[in-house]
Amino acid sequence: MQVSSSNGLQNRYFSGTGSIGGIHLPDFNDKYVFSKKKSGISDEEYRKQIVEQAYKDFAKGQFQNKSEGFNRLMKSYTSEVSPDRKGIITSGLKAVSRNRQNVLKPIDFVATLLEGKVKYQKLPSGNSEYIEFYDKNGEMVATYSNNGWTMFTTKAEAARQTEMCMIYNEAWGNAKRGIPMASEEMINVENMQSSFDAKA
Repeated sequence: MQVSSSNGLQNRYFSGTGSIGGIHLPDFNDKYVFSKKKSGISDEEYRKQIVEQAYKDFAKGQFQNKSEGFNRLMKSYTSEVSPDRKGIITSGLKAVSRNRQNVLKPIDFVATLLEGKVKYQKLPSGNSEYIEFYDKNGEMVATYSNNGWTMFTTKAEAARQTEMCMIYNEAWGNAKRGIPMASEEMINVENMQSSFDAKA
């Protein structure tokens, strides 16, 4: 899994997701669309689940995002620190829909939302729209253009994804070396965690 705070996911099209103001919503259940969701699972329990998933995936000959279990766990683990993308996008689209004007000249506006802000621009051709969605920290979390969505990873999400990959990769490597899964593995994971706490 490639993790980068500056790269968004490729432009994707979603259908059957409902729409606001004629713009289709992204599929918030998609494995790559993260939105704030507190599970109540402790980081310690997550670590255990990540290690278990790595051992299961090794046994099946799978690695990282080739495994549905890994993808589900990554979505849950990352969503713990995600901005409320669903809220930002839906309230942003409602603001755009209210302010859209049927005029020949291009329109451009910025709306402040409860969880962030939205920037909207109607391009001169009249058919193209470009919308940027930001969280309350000012980080871009999504864009909409040419009828497609691009999701952008926040710094906190990138740190969390990197952390999960480090835990997973170490456990997967241990499984490959034939080291049985044991509670002692959690000791090495504790050391890795301290470097991410400052960033998240």
